[in-house]
Amino acid sequence: MAASRKTTKKKASRGKNRKYIFVVGGVMSGIGKGVSTSSIGVILKSKGFKVTALKIDPYINIDAGTMNPTEHGEVFVLEDGYETDQDMGNYERFLEEDLPELNYMTTGRVYQEVIRRERNLEYRGKNVEVVPDVPLEVIRRIEAAAVRTNADVTLIEIGGTIGEYQNILFLEAARMMKQKAPRDIAVVMVSYVPIPGSIGEMKTKPTQYAARSLNSAGLQADVILARAALPIDEKRKEKMAMLCNTLPNHVISAPDVKSIYDIPLNFEKDGLGDILTNILGLPSRKSDLTRWQQFVRKAHNGKREVTVAIVGKYFDSGSFVLSDVYISVIEALKFSAYSLNLKPKITYLNSKDFESGKLKLAELKKYNGILIPGGFGETGIEGKIKVIEYVRKNKIPYFGLCYGMQLAVIEYARNVVGIKGAHTREINPKAEHLVIDFMPDQEEKVSKLEYGGTMRLGTYPCVIRSGTVAQKAYGKSKIFERHRHRYEVNPAYILKLTDAGLKFSGVSPDRRLMEIAELPQNVHPFFLGTQFHPEFLARPLTPHPLFTAFLKAASKRKK
Repeated sequence: MAASRKTTKKKASRGKNRKYIFVVGGVMSGIGKGVSTSSIGVILKSKGFKVTALKIDPYINIDAGTMNPTEHGEVFVLEDGYETDQDMGNYERFLEEDLPELNYMTTGRVYQEVIRRERNLEYRGKNVEVVPDVPLEVIRRIEAAAVRTNADVTLIEIGGTIGEYQNILFLEAARMMKQKAPRDIAVVMVSYVPIPGSIGEMKTKPTQYAARSLNSAGLQADVILARAALPIDEKRKEKMAMLCNTLPNHVISAPDVKSIYDIPLNFEKDGLGDILTNILGLPSRKSDLTRWQQFVRKAHNGKREVTVAIVGKYFDSGSFVLSDVYISVIEALKFSAYSLNLKPKITYLNSKDFESGKLKLAELKKYNGILIPGGFGETGIEGKIKVIEYVRKNKIPYFGLCYGMQLAVIEYARNVVGIKGAHTREINPKAEHLVIDFMPDQEEKVSKLEYGGTMRLGTYPCVIRSGTVAQKAYGKSKIFERHRHRYEVNPAYILKLTDAGLKFSGVSPDRRLMEIAELPQNVHPFFLGTQFHPEFLARPLTPHPLFTAFLKAASKRKK
């Protein structure tokens, strides 16, 4: 009987009339396709639909793990360990859901699978061609992700800009799906509408060209999200609708906002949720965005300011500061601050400036808390170690993530335990005291130049010791957190470090790996580092407990 019920459930899942929304970008990149996709997800989810989101990146890279963060932004790690684009982090945060590896694909990954199948004779000897076989593989992955997550609506963000050579195969996949089931597919174009200062008028011509480029790929925008510095007036809506072949009420105003979390509420004011459900033939349902509205109110009404400096090394991008490399960290700080009715003021400090002397350590006294995020390589690490020593001695709340924990252990070994020359193998493999060393299985991989996807990646359990800062924050004795690293605290030095007062309050279940290091609160108001990346699990409606504990301590510190 039970087996019969399971079979019926599987058949029902296969027969579900699934809907798909493709989100594409017009005019230029970086205009908010990711947060637009996420916001649509929030609205549809508030109507009671099961929603999932995919990102397609038009790169030959197999995953995002080997991409330079100053060029591409943060690498976001999924629960199952897949290294992805930062937009996957936006999807998880907005949807409050963990997404699987299937929900991220690159050109490289798609071609890799097509070639694997060809080599295995899965095409049964027929010619394998770029079209239709590559788009068909894209469609297979999209539909598999929808089934895996049992989604009513699947959102697919296509990276890049309409008209680029790189994403044409993904647009072709959308066209093929639309041709096969026109009532199940919607296309949303996010397009920039400039207001040139010398002209002082909102110009729609770039969007018109973007719409025609989309038409040349065999697709028509059902909805246009008009990104601009200011709200779109009715005259421009009518003009865009007429010249881009859509309805005036399907041109949605998407002006600049104080917070990206305002976007779902703005879209819903223009009725975007009802427009999309009508296009897709979904049942009409009322939205319930009560919890989201409460969160946004808190985001705008913080009572007291809390100042946090992020001391990083990936901020340089020519003459500009690129904060996207730490986007999950920044958002995690915001979520916890809002939950405490605090107004976060975040400053970015380059660790190289502390090495060169351009920035003086005494500058750190201005801040309520200091955070050092993850990273790789030698650049700026001695500056970070100087920062850690200063905040430890001056009792400024400190939170170290991944590399930030490893460097805190090195600083403690050097300056408290007295292990001169303490270092990490990553930087100086010939150092006398490798306090941070390879994980047992990593040395062979690195010697074979196997870098991509070979770190300790994804979710692992951690046992929390009672009576510690970490245990007080979590309120539990066992947690699960996401990792992305190749090096660990060397077991040979643990006893010396703990005898000198450093506590390893979180360890792997077999007690071999040190996951959290801290100083007791009678020694320091908050000095804690994690080998894992807690920022990946911080969500708007469920802030991460360690970030909240850090900001509680920071808010108590007087400048």
